[in-house]
Amino acid sequence: MGGMDGFGKVEVEQNEPTFHEDWEARVMAITRVMGANGGINIDMQRFGRESLPPEVYLTSSYYRKWFLAIEKQVVERGFVGADEIAAGRSLRETKPLPRGKFTLDDIKRIAVRGSFGREPPKPAAFEIGERVRARNINPVTHTRLPRYVRGHAGIVERINGCHVYPDTSAQGQGEHPQWLYTVVFDARELWGDDADPTLKVSIEAFEPYLEKM
Repeated sequence: MGGMDGFGKVEVEQNEPTFHEDWEARVMAITRVMGANGGINIDMQRFGRESLPPEVYLTSSYYRKWFLAIEKQVVERGFVGADEIAAGRSLRETKPLPRGKFTLDDIKRIAVRGSFGREPPKPAAFEIGERVRARNINPVTHTRLPRYVRGHAGIVERINGCHVYPDTSAQGQGEHPQWLYTVVFDARELWGDDADPTLKVSIEAFEPYLEKM
């Protein structure tokens, strides 16, 4: 949360370990397995963390957010019962994962970053150098459009191909591939005259996030 109003600057931990506690590694493994075997995809996982109550989100460590979200999601999706979590063990036959049980042979597959590039369903709507506006949207579900750029104008800096659309993927509504752009904004366009005039901010924005000017 560093960098937001009231949260102070980002504090960098020198020589930070990958995990501070053994349980954090287990939580990451569980999350990766659920994604690899089709149970809960990465966009669903992100939305699960975003959906935590504010008082829980703001007082939880990075991997505690992961843990609380995946615990809630495996119950909601019927892979585990709330009574089983309370008991700390399996009490009934497990709902099968879409891709079957996770085995040692799957480890190599999930150790490589997944590819979300897809064939484009149509030509790109915007060109490099074109001035666009980020749509002023406030969905109650998952989106990758940063709140601070909504309603502001920027310039298309790069076209990054077509990719799985997180907004539908997080809801289990399919991939619906969309063009992805890098859009650059002037700091004063985002934060007014008190912002550093030499600063520019680039974001990656899916086509449905943008509109022509």
